[in-house]
Amino acid sequence: MIPAMSTTAAKSPRRALFDDDHELFRESFRRFLDAEVVPYYDQWERDGIVPREVFSSAGKSGFLGMAIPAEFGGGGVSDFRFNTVIAEEVARTGTVSFGINLHNDVCLPYFLEYTNEDQQRRWLPGLASGELIAAVAMTEPGTGSDLAGIKTTATRNGDDYILNGSKTFISNGLNADLVIVAAVVDDAPAGRSGLSLLIVERDTPGFERGRNLDKIGMHAQDTAELFFHDARVPAANLLGEPGSGLTALKTNLAQERMTIAVAGIASAKQALDWAVEYVKERNAFGRPISDFQNTKFVLASVKTETEVVQSFVDDCVRELVAGTLTADRAAMAKLAASELQGSAVDRCLQLFGGYGYMTEYPIARAYVDARIGRIYGGTSEIMRQIISKSMGL
Repeated sequence: MIPAMSTTAAKSPRRALFDDDHELFRESFRRFLDAEVVPYYDQWERDGIVPREVFSSAGKSGFLGMAIPAEFGGGGVSDFRFNTVIAEEVARTGTVSFGINLHNDVCLPYFLEYTNEDQQRRWLPGLASGELIAAVAMTEPGTGSDLAGIKTTATRNGDDYILNGSKTFISNGLNADLVIVAAVVDDAPAGRSGLSLLIVERDTPGFERGRNLDKIGMHAQDTAELFFHDARVPAANLLGEPGSGLTALKTNLAQERMTIAVAGIASAKQALDWAVEYVKERNAFGRPISDFQNTKFVLASVKTETEVVQSFVDDCVRELVAGTLTADRAAMAKLAASELQGSAVDRCLQLFGGYGYMTEYPIARAYVDARIGRIYGGTSEIMRQIISKSMGL
C-alpha cells in the first residue's frame, strides 16, 4: 500500500522574518490551497493548464495584488514577505505549477512601477481580482538569457506600434490576458538600446499563441510560444518611455530571482519532511530505514544545508523589503537555493528507493519540477557571472 505523504512541515520556531500578520495570512492561504487547489491539482497536471477561475477565486480571497493600491482593489501593502508566504505554501503542497507567484511577483511590479494613471485604471483592478492574468515575454527561440539579443521589433505607426517577432517558454502563455512583451522600438532617444516593454492584450490583431509546450515537469503551468505578425499595439500600451525596457527588466529581475530562491528552499525543506516521514515508516532488512547510519547522515546533511541557505534567503528578503537588495545578492540567493533544491530533492528521493520513481509519490513530482529552478529567471551560469562581476572579476 502506498503511504500518504503529509504536506505539513515539521514544527519549528517561527522565523524572525515574519510577524503575526504574515502568519495569519499563511493560515488563510493554506486553507485556500487545501480547499481549492490541492484536490484538483492532479487533474490540472493532466490537462496541462490551471483553470482561469482559480485566479478569480484567489483574487476574491485577497491573494492577488497585495501591493496594488486599495483604490484599485488590491491589498495596498507593499511587503514582499506576504509574497514569500505564498511561495512557501505553494511549495509545501507541491502545487508549484499554480502560476500565482508569476502573476504576483514577476509581472505585477511592472504594472505598479512603470504604468501611468490611465494604464493603472485600465489594468490594476482586473489584475487584483484575477479577471486579468499576466505574463511576461522576454525569451526568444535564439536568445535565452541574453536580453541584449532580443530581436522582436516594434515600429511606430501613428498611434500604434507594429509588433513583429516571436517568444518562447512563456509561462501563463495561454491563460494570459496581458502579456508584457520585450521588444526593440524604433523611436527610442539616441543613446538608448531601444529595448522597451509593451502590453499586448489578449485579442490584439496579429497576436497568436502556439502550442502548450510539453515539459518534463510543472505540467499544469501552461507554457507557450507566442507569435506577433504585424500585431497592432496601441502606443498607449507602452510601459514607461521608449528605450527604458532594459533598465526595467534588470531592476525587476532581482525580485523574480528572490521568488525562485524562496520557492527553491521551501521545496527542498518539504522534500526533507517527506523523506523523514517515509524512512520512519518503511522497513528494510527487518528494521526501519531511519535506523541506518547512511539515512541519518544524508538527512542530517540536507537539514544543515537547508537551514544555512534559508538564513541567507531570509536576509535577502529583508533587504528586498527595505529596498537595499543588490543584483549580486539576489543572484547568490537564487543560485544557492536552486542548486540545493536539485541536490536535496535528489538525495531525499534516493531514500524512497523504487517508490521514489513512482509518480504516486510527491517526491517524484518534486524531482522533475525542481530542474527548472536552475534555468528560468537566469541560469545558474548567468548567476555566477553576475556574482563574479560584483567581485571585480
